[in-house]
Amino acid sequence: MKISRLGAALFLIFGLSTTAMAEQYDIDIKGQHAFIQFKIKHLGYSWLLGSFRTFDGHFAYDERKPEKNSVVINIDMASIDTNHAERDKHLRSDDFFDVANYPQASFTSASYEPTGKNKGIIHGILKLHGVSKDVAIQIRQIGTGPDPWGGYRRGFEGHTTLHLSDYKLKKSGMLGAVAENVELFLSIEGLRTKLF
Repeated sequence: MKISRLGAALFLIFGLSTTAMAEQYDIDIKGQHAFIQFKIKHLGYSWLLGSFRTFDGHFAYDERKPEKNSVVINIDMASIDTNHAERDKHLRSDDFFDVANYPQASFTSASYEPTGKNKGIIHGILKLHGVSKDVAIQIRQIGTGPDPWGGYRRGFEGHTTLHLSDYKLKKSGMLGAVAENVELFLSIEGLRTKLF
């Protein structure tokens, strides 16, 4: 009985100390548990929906010191998918994203601002089409815990609005003035790689 109580106590102490440590996660791309999606108005008449199919990244999470939370995401711009092959080809061209010269976009966080339980604002730099701009992403933690395969996961959603004119996209005006704003949605699930 004493051994069993000691074991339970050690398990509890270890568990509490583990969850309080800083953690490193790789975004789960292989398992297709992460998404970067966007929507933009087409001439003011409807929404154009799309996503980027290929990206990678990682994030750090520290429950004790959330201001140290950070994230890095790299996006393959040629992987844009709006469910229309000809439109996607045009978006990859030098009229828009010019993926031949700017194949990758990236977001690197600079700071994290907690705004409540399991939510906050990630501030950082978005590099897109050769332009670097400050961006703030509203995030909320969806959940965390062990998975059925012996790993440990943590997931977030994020929202921000980008302005096409900030990134010198030559023909973004073809979609009409109402297409200036792009609503970006991220669903990010990470697989923990280490504690530190």
